[in-house]
Amino acid sequence: MSAAFEVNFDGLIGPSHNYGGLSDGNLASSKNAGDVSNPREGAVQGLEKMRLLVRAGLVQGVLPPLHRPNFDLLVSAGFKGSDDGIIEAAGRQAPRLLKAAYSASSMWTANAATVSPSADTDDGLLHFTAANLSTMLHRSLEHPDTTATLLSLFASDQRFAVHGALPAHPDFSDEGAANHVRLCAEHGGKGVELFVYGRDAGEAMAGFPARQTRLASESIARAHGLDPACTVFARQSARAIAAGAFHNDVVCVGALDTLFFHEAAFEDTSGTINTLRRAAAGLFELRPVMVPEAEVPLQDAIRSYLFNSQLLQFPGEDRLVLVAPMEAQEVTSTRKFCEQMVAGNGPIGRVEYVDVRQSMRNGGGPACLRLRVVMTEDELAECHPGVILDEALIDELQGAIRKTYRDRLSPADLADPAFADECRLAREELLRILGLEDIA
Repeated sequence: MSAAFEVNFDGLIGPSHNYGGLSDGNLASSKNAGDVSNPREGAVQGLEKMRLLVRAGLVQGVLPPLHRPNFDLLVSAGFKGSDDGIIEAAGRQAPRLLKAAYSASSMWTANAATVSPSADTDDGLLHFTAANLSTMLHRSLEHPDTTATLLSLFASDQRFAVHGALPAHPDFSDEGAANHVRLCAEHGGKGVELFVYGRDAGEAMAGFPARQTRLASESIARAHGLDPACTVFARQSARAIAAGAFHNDVVCVGALDTLFFHEAAFEDTSGTINTLRRAAAGLFELRPVMVPEAEVPLQDAIRSYLFNSQLLQFPGEDRLVLVAPMEAQEVTSTRKFCEQMVAGNGPIGRVEYVDVRQSMRNGGGPACLRLRVVMTEDELAECHPGVILDEALIDELQGAIRKTYRDRLSPADLADPAFADECRLAREELLRILGLEDIA
């Protein structure tokens, strides 16, 4: 077994971060729609979370924001002329479309792709499949540029396989790693990959949309060459989706041999756990940590984003660390559960609360902001080095953000043509710092 690391590639919050209220089923997004955002604060908060992991001795990467506004969308919708003219016209005639074109939602890189490490794949390559995110218009724009970014960062075809998104059809609806958990004894060893879906292909949707299909998950598992005996498909509970758990990572997170989940996370909890145990037999002993409804009501779990946390193995610590949003400390039931949990002798020994409020107000916690990529030393050496962070690089990025990002942005400000130039110049500076000018 070769040495391997779980590298967290966080999305850098972009200069157009705003509360557009575009995401049906995302309660925080709907609640805060139209409020004034602070892109500068959001990006700095995200980088401070990354700094925490760097200081802990973990390998931390970053993904740049995508180009916004997306003029291709606006031109496809019939707007013509100069860039300024297109924005002015869209602001008058189709303000919601303009918000979609400006959306900074690519910062939630848990939705960027599904990742299978080389220890799990039949060809020994590290596989990525970009998510089509076809359920929501503003997110469906991301995958071509996400694929290009992944190809730029993971360019070696001797180490990596980057797949384009599945067909943009409801039957293939795919939301990426937000509905995927890898469990293992050690990062470098063979693991069990859990895919969670909300509906079958062709199944009618009622209420909040179930964004992941079983067909999409099965298609990705096939493309990645996963061992069927170590691949588990589980249905997310309809009740969780109806309550606002639009992705499985709102009610479940896993790392190494530990699965931390709410009692209402799966349609068939006992069946899911039993299937995972069978798949893990001979590899590791699964350690499930279920949070009972009686101790943390589902509504509190979703409001606090307790499960939209990073579950990590910090160097030098015997038990896992849960990196949770401040909101999980402020909600009484989740704070009490965490206190009781770490006081016991279970696999999670500490909770580290972080401030990512700008992201949280749009419905994205610490787990939404990162794409987990298990990499061997050789694979890490082949990754674009400019996106692997140290504190000096974090300082440089924060310095650029403080100079180029606004500290106040309302959805109405998107109609100002000058803002498009601000976004372009800010992103170009970030790409320069990261050595990624080729994807500009």
